[in-house]
Amino acid sequence: MTEIIRLTPDDVARYRDIRLEALRTEPDAFGSTFETEAEYPLAAFASRLAECAVFGAVNGDELAGVAGFYVQAGPKHAHKGVLWGMFVRPAYRDTRLGRRLVEAVIEHARQHVELLQLTVIADNVAARRLYQRLGFVEYGIERDAAKYRGRYHDDVLMALAFKTGTPEEPTR
Repeated sequence: MTEIIRLTPDDVARYRDIRLEALRTEPDAFGSTFETEAEYPLAAFASRLAECAVFGAVNGDELAGVAGFYVQAGPKHAHKGVLWGMFVRPAYRDTRLGRRLVEAVIEHARQHVELLQLTVIADNVAARRLYQRLGFVEYGIERDAAKYRGRYHDDVLMALAFKTGTPEEPTR
């Protein structure tokens, strides 16, 4: 059975492998690029695991999927967190693994922030549906948010409020 765990710097080699696979196979889905991160030293990936909460779906020795979380910087934004870097290897899709990873991030985030935000490429209908089923609300679209290899992509902005307001009408 696949177990969801919080990755540590000890998991750095397999985290780097899955992160680079995600960037290589789904280049439009992420803010970074394979070309950029393939040049990073292993220590950069270890730092990411130390500074952020990155959850992994582990099946034996294989890392089947990942999803990350960080609290936004600065005193005026520290009540908000970000779900980032969500990726499930193709062999594990349609197994509810993505849902389990997002649920792990939500449970962790609930202890640290009042609002969990994410961006997802507008064309990724399956991911948008997953996030909506878990309570995220779309609150905006950033047109031409990314340009890669000559193509523009729109980002959908989504949020899950842990307090009694909504992203449109936060609790005051």
